[in-house]
Amino acid sequence: MTTFMNLMVVLVPFLLITAVFSRITIAELDLPSARNQEPVTPTFRVEVVVRQAGLEIMDGAKVIAAIPKAGDAYDLSKLSEYLVAIKREYPEKDDASVLLEPDIQYDNLIQVMDTVRSVETHDGGQTARADLFTAISIGDAP
Repeated sequence: MTTFMNLMVVLVPFLLITAVFSRITIAELDLPSARNQEPVTPTFRVEVVVRQAGLEIMDGAKVIAAIPKAGDAYDLSKLSEYLVAIKREYPEKDDASVLLEPDIQYDNLIQVMDTVRSVETHDGGQTARADLFTAISIGDAP
């Protein structure tokens, strides 16, 4: 019994010291439900399509704006400008869709979702964050 207790006295601090404590960030998504489908009336929908060549903003039927890549990265500042203009035109709209082509990196998806969700405004020396489209759903690009 004494040797077992000695083993526990040494093993427990060793395991606590070598343990990796990680923080997991959760991205909240709204996915469509298959049941309770009601007839949908055509309304304005915000869709951001992430393609290999760049970003497209669609209204559900046609492309409103196409934003090519700036070098190797997506031009998220221009995307933000377009989304702010759409939010000014439709202030009651809170939902948006992010549609991806195959083989888009996960980091690009998260950056686009963060840009769709909110915008940073600079007023004097203060930085404030304003919500744009907080209810985001994801899917495959057409």
